[in-house]
Formats: sequence, structure tokens, C-alpha cells
Amino acid sequence: MTPKGLSLKKLGIVKIGNPVLRRKISNVPLGKLKGKEFTGFLRQMVLAMRKAQGVGLAANQVGQNRRVFVMECRGNKRYPKVASFPLQGYVNARIVAYSKSTVKGWEGCLSIPGFRGLVPRSRWVTFEALTPGGLKIRKTVRGFEARVVQHEMDHLNGFFYIDRMGDWKSWTHLEEFNRHFRARIRDKE
Repeated sequence: MTPKGLSLKKLGIVKIGNPVLRRKISNVPLGKLKGKEFTGFLRQMVLAMRKAQGVGLAANQVGQNRRVFVMECRGNKRYPKVASFPLQGYVNARIVAYSKSTVKGWEGCLSIPGFRGLVPRSRWVTFEALTPGGLKIRKTVRGFEARVVQHEMDHLNGFFYIDRMGDWKSWTHLEEFNRHFRARIRDKE
């Protein structure tokens, strides 16, 4: 999947405790967007996200200081009851508007495998970003897609979903989550 002549190692997902996950991540210089290295990196991010059965992945979750995230949800085993959305990639994104109303929903994280928690998130967000091809966009998303955007933007700003949990009583190991909700969700490590 990498461009001809480009050698990229497979990207591994770093876990909580790695310092890159608590830093505010730097913007990608515009001149880097069209290079083979950057497009290959994006492909590797998508492969890493899909392999881990994630619905989103920020670049710092693979140890990179690049303000980039990818997201996709199509029949995801970790989130079986949510609306699908297509593969998307965003560069130098920033949220410019949040709904005042929030909704709690279960979240997990590829960098904190094996746990879930109830997290309040805005029902919709508007964000500005560049597409991987360098096109400026402004987009409003709702529901689960908005939750994923907020989750990935939190990563790029040095936060985890556990930092947003108002009540830690909901934080649970996946085995207990499955037992309580009669689910069969497994995190790939």
C-alpha cells in the first residue's frame, strides 16, 4: 500500500504513559502534504486503525508529532450499534464551534486498551481542517461522527477520554462491560 520505492515500517499504537500522547501536537507544514512520505504515512495510519478495529486514530497515537487524524466506521466490531461514516483524513484540524447540549456515550481508546467509560460530548461540532490533498474545509458533524472528531482532536491536544469523564463510576474493564451489556466486544492489542 505504500508508494513504489517508499519504505515505511508498520505503525504501532503507543499506549498511555508515552509522553507524545500528552503533548499538544504541531501543525503539518503545507509543503509536506503532497510528498510520498506523507501520503504513505496516511496509508499506514489507516491500516493501523483498521487492524486495531478502531474508528479513529490520531498521529500521536502512532508516536508522530503531526496534527493529523483519520477516521472511519463501517460495521465496526468495537462499536456495533452506531451509524457508519466513510473513511476521512484531516490535517491541522481545529474545532471552531460546539453545541451547548451534550450527550453521554461509551468510549474506549486504542491507547488504553481493555477499558470503556461514559463521556459527555457535544452533540455536534464544526471544525476546520485541510484534506490530505491540501483543500481547506469547514464541516459540521453530528452524533457518533462528532464524538469521534472530538475524541481524536482531544488526542492531538494531549487529552484522553478519561480526562473528560465527569463521573469515574462508569469506567469499566471490557470484560465487565461485556458481562453487563451482554456484548462480545474485544479490543485488539
